[in-house]
Amino acid sequence: MGDPKKPRKKYQTPTHPWQRERINLEKELAKEYGIKRKNELWKLSSELRRYKGQAKKLVAVRGEQSQKEKEQLIKKLVKFNLLKGDAGLDDVLGLDIKDLLERRLQTIIFKKGLTRTINQARQLITHGHIAVNNQKVTVPSYRVAIEEESKISYNPKSSFNNPEHPERVVKKEEVKTQTKLKEKKPKEEEKILEKPKEEIVKEIIENGKEN
Repeated sequence: MGDPKKPRKKYQTPTHPWQRERINLEKELAKEYGIKRKNELWKLSSELRRYKGQAKKLVAVRGEQSQKEKEQLIKKLVKFNLLKGDAGLDDVLGLDIKDLLERRLQTIIFKKGLTRTINQARQLITHGHIAVNNQKVTVPSYRVAIEEESKISYNPKSSFNNPEHPERVVKKEEVKTQTKLKEKKPKEEEKILEKPKEEIVKEIIENGKEN
């Protein structure tokens, strides 16, 4: 049985350690989604394998109990926006590891525009700057439910709540206003330069008389 204090692995490691295609795929996924350890990908692969294995069993079985298990499985996947409400077991078999990666808190806060990069998203989560429903979450792999997406924000106690924080992402509206102000000054200077020299001299003389 093993030591009860030592938790068992919740994932399966690859059967063969040196598979070029798998290694290249893991590198691409790690770069795209900011994964630091390969066991994070292995956990998701094992979880996906369990979902598909359960779906295959339910396809072959008929009965009241199998119908309940089917509804529970689909309801669970719909909760995390992995499937739609009218999905069936065939849709479960069509799931990919990227579908699970898209539901990680790290991925969602980056796509919501709260961070500059996917790696910064991981850093903010682990340092306690991100909250879900005003509760601090420090796990980048946290699975976000549909109802929680709108409740993701900076931690109320975090310094990132200050709009003037140097590491905060500048919103598109703020960028537009800043660019307009920058564009406005050169245009005003161009208008002054477009004036004939005679008019400029007259203005200087008139200003001198008034003074």
